[in-house]
Amino acid sequence: MKHGKKYTDSLKAFDRSNLFEAAEALDTVVKTAKAKFDETVEVHIRLGVDSRHADQQVRGAVVLPNGTGKTVRVLVICKDNNIEAAKNAGADYVGEEYVQKIQSEGWMDFDVVIATPDMMGVVGRLGKVLGPRGLMPSPKAGTVTPDVAKAVTEAKAGKIEYRLDKTNIIHCPIGKASFGVEKLQENFDALMNAIVKAKPAASKGQYVKSCVVASTMGPGVRINPTRYGA
Repeated sequence: MKHGKKYTDSLKAFDRSNLFEAAEALDTVVKTAKAKFDETVEVHIRLGVDSRHADQQVRGAVVLPNGTGKTVRVLVICKDNNIEAAKNAGADYVGEEYVQKIQSEGWMDFDVVIATPDMMGVVGRLGKVLGPRGLMPSPKAGTVTPDVAKAVTEAKAGKIEYRLDKTNIIHCPIGKASFGVEKLQENFDALMNAIVKAKPAASKGQYVKSCVVASTMGPGVRINPTRYGA
């Protein structure tokens, strides 16, 4: 794959074979984010588990202390008193009629879906549409809940979901390059602490195999994974 001049120049700024401490790695990422837009900083974590086994799944959610830097559009599928609660909390779209809108029109103008437990029988019909996009509400992610106000507030504040993909890697945004190292470090620590806490009992050997941070258009910088548990 051919890269542009900015990417090639960024590669010269550090030794890619090195394993850095988080603060140094994030500093490098911020300095090499040279695009004309505010690049998103992402973390890619390879875990020593096997996602094919149910007892080795790693999935959950965490509220990043400094948010993601992205305006999050929240859809809440609920009824009765929960409608007013969701609206008051700042939800962008509220109501059970949106299930039909997604089914019939292919409407997808939202980033997070929250549902009350009594609506999951209806929401379940959207599994084939929302599932592949990582948008299906889940109790583990806190997006299936009777407390819609809290869920909306957390989503707007920067709550992100982390989950293993088929290659046993977790991919998550932790903010924008403009945040600076300190805020990115706080978000990174919150995410890593949550993932380490979620370590399955069935996991054997080294848990965090590798960890790489990168901006949208920049090269990946490797973080020393040893401090995040065996």
